[in-house]
Amino acid sequence: MTFISNLINGISLGSIYAIIALMLNFAHGDVIMIGAYVSYICTTSAGIPPILSVVIAMAVCTVLGILIEGLAYRPLRKATSLAVLITAIGVSYFLQNSALLIWGSNPKTFSSIVPFDSIALFEGKLIITAESIVTVAVCIVIMIGLTLFTKNGKMGKAMRAVSEDKDAAQLMGINTNSTISLTFAIGSALAAVAGVLLCSAYPVLIPTTGSMPGIKAFTAAVFGGIGSIPGAMLGGILLGIIEIFGKSYISTELSDAIVFAVLIIVLLVKPTGLLGKKINEKV
Repeated sequence: MTFISNLINGISLGSIYAIIALMLNFAHGDVIMIGAYVSYICTTSAGIPPILSVVIAMAVCTVLGILIEGLAYRPLRKATSLAVLITAIGVSYFLQNSALLIWGSNPKTFSSIVPFDSIALFEGKLIITAESIVTVAVCIVIMIGLTLFTKNGKMGKAMRAVSEDKDAAQLMGINTNSTISLTFAIGSALAAVAGVLLCSAYPVLIPTTGSMPGIKAFTAAVFGGIGSIPGAMLGGILLGIIEIFGKSYISTELSDAIVFAVLIIVLLVKPTGLLGKKINEKV
């Protein structure tokens, strides 16, 4: 039963990584943290019902994502990738230190937003937490919704076009600025959901809560294949399973190292990730 329990926990944790990895930017981890804090304040200080607090957190993070894109990234549209990366790191530290000034460094105990109890199977030998069930279900719904949106929706197709070739998409009449802003808005809203689910399962909230999940979500996106929604989900879930099994059977201290070591091995064998496709550039 321990194996099955670890597998379920790994899938649940991996589903959180997958939600983050579905629409990712380098400062995503700290947007996760902001979303969790907004939900926490809504439920503890304002007495707002947990589900409504998630909606408010999504709205706040959506606005935050649009502001980050407009103020930090849009002026660097023609800049080098290194300049964008350094700016993203700056945004990340800005959000962390802002949270530190506003809410302090003391850990907050986050109450789960899931309204029902855990499920006991095999006479109580196997416990499936309500947070695990909700997390996996939310991940599946989001993945299906995003897949349908990007394949069939007008704005979804525009997002795919801009991600492939921004200049060519602009020549075809696509408003790249609004499309990129929409991408950040959706990604930040999903980050809020991921933050609330993460803190519901692991109920300690501090200003650096989202740092490592953000890095691991980026790892999951690379693992599964950049640009692939099913790849992000597969990468996230596999990453979560590897992490939980690493903690249980090898070493808690080495679990993160094991995760990144597996990533290196996978990329050495398949550089585009598990579901990524090699794109040949025509000159």
